[in-house]
Amino acid sequence: CAAVEATAEGDVVRISGLVEKPDPADAPSNYAIIGRYVLDPHVFDILRKTEPGRGGEIQLTDALQQLADDERAGGPVHGVVFQGRRYDTGDRGDYLRAIVRLACEREDLGPDFRTWLRSYVAEEMQQS
Repeated sequence: CAAVEATAEGDVVRISGLVEKPDPADAPSNYAIIGRYVLDPHVFDILRKTEPGRGGEIQLTDALQQLADDERAGGPVHGVVFQGRRYDTGDRGDYLRAIVRLACEREDLGPDFRTWLRSYVAEEMQQS
């Protein structure tokens, strides 16, 4: 989750703070980091020195926080506010929803897949 400051570009924010998997009450904003990065090479120097954090893992979030705190370390850190559909493919349900959605939207797979899916769902509904 990111604490952000507005910039002159409407969909670009400067990230001033990052929290890895915060409790909702402790979240600095409703902005989530969805794991698409263009990283300054200095982040790797920071990661080499980063102690394991939450979950006993070295967190990229901790290294990004150091970049956000100190421009001399390779910062600042910026984010693009994403507008659109997002799935967490680390969640099994969201992974399946993403696959079904993307298959339905494909020109080469969609028509046949949607026909099969309608039939499958109708069958399942009758059995319920």
